[in-house]
Amino acid sequence: MEEYKGENKIVLRGQAAGAPALSHHNHGVDYYLVPLRVPRLSGTDDVLNVLTADPDPAVWSPGLWAEVQGEVRSYNNRTGTGSKLVITVLARSAQPAGLEEGENRLTLAGALCRRPTVRRTPLGREICDLLLAVNRPYGRADYLPCIAWGSLAAHCGALEVGDRLWLEGRLQSRRYHKMIDGEQVERTAFEVSVMNLMDGAEPS
Repeated sequence: MEEYKGENKIVLRGQAAGAPALSHHNHGVDYYLVPLRVPRLSGTDDVLNVLTADPDPAVWSPGLWAEVQGEVRSYNNRTGTGSKLVITVLARSAQPAGLEEGENRLTLAGALCRRPTVRRTPLGREICDLLLAVNRPYGRADYLPCIAWGSLAAHCGALEVGDRLWLEGRLQSRRYHKMIDGEQVERTAFEVSVMNLMDGAEPS
């Protein structure tokens, strides 16, 4: 089978909502986690977790605006606490933002690894849930939950496992409540909101 060419590019502009905190050490490099608050046009905010190897205080001090270019990454949380699928943004570059204005642009190309699920909101709007596998170099992949609405949902709902998808969208955060041992706990889920399907099966 021909190896699928994945694409994973995100551009964010937002405000650091906390100081960098050491996340992990990998191949001799320390990685720090920074919450980035990215305003939407609707007036609400997405708070996204950015991983950076350069916790420069000139970029990442709380309250400062930063512009980030990177990739969306996923890994399975095996600790038993929090979400099972953890979604972060790996910063390839970051700098002080020239504008104090939110930006959240994501391009993904991957293959569906689970059958799409179509449902409706209480008001009757159609939604489709997708899980997209986006190849990294060296045989690894990121598994990214995506959500499409309206006519895009109808189109995506007709796709099959293994179909290739090339899309534009944004990475968003969503708070929800879950009952654990009889106690209601607030959690945050991260998903890709699909804004547009690109022409062609994959980027050229």
